[in-house]
Amino acid sequence: MKKKVVLAFSGGLDTSFCCIYLAKDRDLEVHTVIVNTGGFSDQELLEIEQKAIKLGVASHAVVDETSAYYEQCLKYLVFGNVLKNGTYPLSVSAERVFQATAIAEYVKKMGADYVAHGSTGAGNDQVRFDMIFNILIPEVEIITPIRDLRFSREAEIEYLNKHGIEYSVQKAQYSINKGLWGTSVGGKETLTSNEMLPESAWPTPVTSTEPITIRLNFTKGELTGINDEPLNSVTAIQKIQEIAQPFGIGRDVHVGDTIIGIKGRVGFEAAAPMVIIKAHHTLEKHTLTKWQLSWKDQLGSFYGNWLHEGQFHDPIMRNIEAFLTDTQSSVSGTVIVELHPYRSVIIGIESEYDLMSNKFGSYGEMNNSWTGEDVKGFSKIFGNQTMIWHKVNQTKS
Repeated sequence: MKKKVVLAFSGGLDTSFCCIYLAKDRDLEVHTVIVNTGGFSDQELLEIEQKAIKLGVASHAVVDETSAYYEQCLKYLVFGNVLKNGTYPLSVSAERVFQATAIAEYVKKMGADYVAHGSTGAGNDQVRFDMIFNILIPEVEIITPIRDLRFSREAEIEYLNKHGIEYSVQKAQYSINKGLWGTSVGGKETLTSNEMLPESAWPTPVTSTEPITIRLNFTKGELTGINDEPLNSVTAIQKIQEIAQPFGIGRDVHVGDTIIGIKGRVGFEAAAPMVIIKAHHTLEKHTLTKWQLSWKDQLGSFYGNWLHEGQFHDPIMRNIEAFLTDTQSSVSGTVIVELHPYRSVIIGIESEYDLMSNKFGSYGEMNNSWTGEDVKGFSKIFGNQTMIWHKVNQTKS
């Protein structure tokens, strides 16, 4: 019997080449799988399945992980207000980590001898996939034909045609990767340091120009409704994307450090993540204390960076998730957001947990919790050690 290989399959040129190469040159029984994390329509998934069948695979499967992706990953990116380098909501990197995890579980289910992916040797994904497979299925050998053979696109097409698979493709001007947490856009401009993607490169054209106001309803840090209509969090994300993306909100270009040690740029449009994170952070500033916010900033940043580098399965991530979850017990209420072309504006919040309640005083105007004499004494005590330092060091100089 032939040995089994599970191939992470997208239906593009690289993974189509892998299908034939693994079957013909490696004499393996090829089982393809695609993991949907909110980026594919039913029609797209059907077309990808038809491509796999046409390539003669032994089986093809769709693993829908959209809800699990939110519950086990995206929820914590919201809790941590995670924007890598203050800019990027990890639209693709979080998705890849979760897809690799789901593929590893599918390999176990299939009892496969090998796992394969179509990553090149030039990007972050090869590290994410390899590392997660090595962590979760260390006994399974990883095969990466595109990386190992270094074939050009023309050589891949020639190889497919030679094996009876008619394949001709014109390389798209821009590479697009769509998921629940945003869409990445790569092109010639992102290979430079000084150019911006043109309007034509963005997948969603700007068609909304009249400002609108929406109400985002949060329960313990999770988005649970829009305009006071209860929704599950995945549906709420999709609905905000539908409303806000036509305004051009959430478009940007991120530059950062890759896992493989070089700088990289990527364009993205992520209206829902940017609106949700900004609204959530504002609600937290009203409902959490100074030190809760401070530690959340530090741990949220670490969580996002470690996730970006594929380290989702490090146990420290579960520890941080527990901390982030614990901080959300009072992060409930409504955030009022105004949407304009290319920007969103937070109008304010409504929450029974608002620490800015005027019954405790109004900043700069009136307080109800202390007297002026209390402040005089507090100021002396609060600055006492620094005062002593200055006195001691002035005598030494």
